[in-house]
Amino acid sequence: MNDSAARLDTAADRRDLIILGGGLVGMTLALAAARAGITSHVIDRADPADLTAEGADGRASAISTASWNLFGKIGLAPALSGLGCPIDSIAVTDGMKPGRIDFTPKPEEGTLGRMFANRDLRLALFDAAKDEPNIAWHVKTEAVRRDRGAHGVEVELSDGRVLKASLLVAAEGRQSPTRDEAGFALAKWDYKHRAMVAGLFHEKPHGNTAWEIFYPAGPFALLPLLDDAEGRHRSALVWTVSEKDAAGVVAMSDAMFVNEVERRMHGVLGTISLSAPRMSYPLRFHHAGHVIDERLAVIGDAAHGMHPIAGQGLNLGLRDVGALVEVLREGMRLGLEPGDMELLKRYEKWRSLDSFMVMSVTDGLTRLFGVPGRLPSAVRRLGMGAVQRLPTLKRFFMDEARGMSGTLPELLQG
Repeated sequence: MNDSAARLDTAADRRDLIILGGGLVGMTLALAAARAGITSHVIDRADPADLTAEGADGRASAISTASWNLFGKIGLAPALSGLGCPIDSIAVTDGMKPGRIDFTPKPEEGTLGRMFANRDLRLALFDAAKDEPNIAWHVKTEAVRRDRGAHGVEVELSDGRVLKASLLVAAEGRQSPTRDEAGFALAKWDYKHRAMVAGLFHEKPHGNTAWEIFYPAGPFALLPLLDDAEGRHRSALVWTVSEKDAAGVVAMSDAMFVNEVERRMHGVLGTISLSAPRMSYPLRFHHAGHVIDERLAVIGDAAHGMHPIAGQGLNLGLRDVGALVEVLREGMRLGLEPGDMELLKRYEKWRSLDSFMVMSVTDGLTRLFGVPGRLPSAVRRLGMGAVQRLPTLKRFFMDEARGMSGTLPELLQG
């Protein structure tokens, strides 16, 4: 991979896009754009070999039905086939008390999504990108100067090279320096919670069911993964704890941690053990009021960061990808430049409402289930029982989980 990356680094021609950030969202954008005939420079300071090394990242991501449609249309499905665990149902419960909701689509509707190891997603993306002539991939370097003007954009890299394009795309993640440099206002707050992430082996099979168990301190999610090569059952854990308790949880021995996790699982998967190293990160919300500026578009976590309660963070970024590629492709067919402001305004209008709605629902659920006490719990379970009995409401929530609601970009449609 390094040889290919070095070969691609020699490309210094002007291209349609300069994409800052070659993570899951940035590289998906580059590949989707390339399939539409749109050229790009992709800049990432990381070494791809480090990102895909065995054990470097034990995290997993839920890929919605709509996002899987995108992967299929840009040619990633063959490489990912057989690597994702289908999510056939989602069980939602308030502390494992009576009144849970079971979301299970009809067989002809397919799954609610698929769980993939982040490493597998990266390997598929990087392998596809390294042989794509429409992508010039610049690794182990970063932007030290970004200039945007009426005639295009210019980026100087830390190794001295200068790249030019029509449009700059910031896909640098939550701490995007390009977004901050552009002065975008952010609605943001700290949940004062921390997500504890780990991989689990467990005694009982998960039956392709994802569990979302809500406790007053925060949601506790069990996400199904494929059995390992030895046939051991596996799931990914995302356990939300209060920031005031986080230091104590982080300091726990593995045995103590497993005991606490097992206690909250109420035996649904039997005895457990750790299958991957534990990680933790703070939970914060941010939403950019604008996602465009002169010859600039912001996508993925650079534009919006949300609570992982519904597993929609990456999927929201992939919806950004689909919308941006569709807008650029249609505009370029009419002879417009990718950096044309009218195209960017269309992208912003399309994405702003959708991302705000998804994030508002996610934030609302986090706050609703975080209210302690018997009365709030009883009210929640009463509402959950109503949803369980009403097919129309269940259909709405399942469509949201599958990413099939709203005005979808063509790349994400079935």
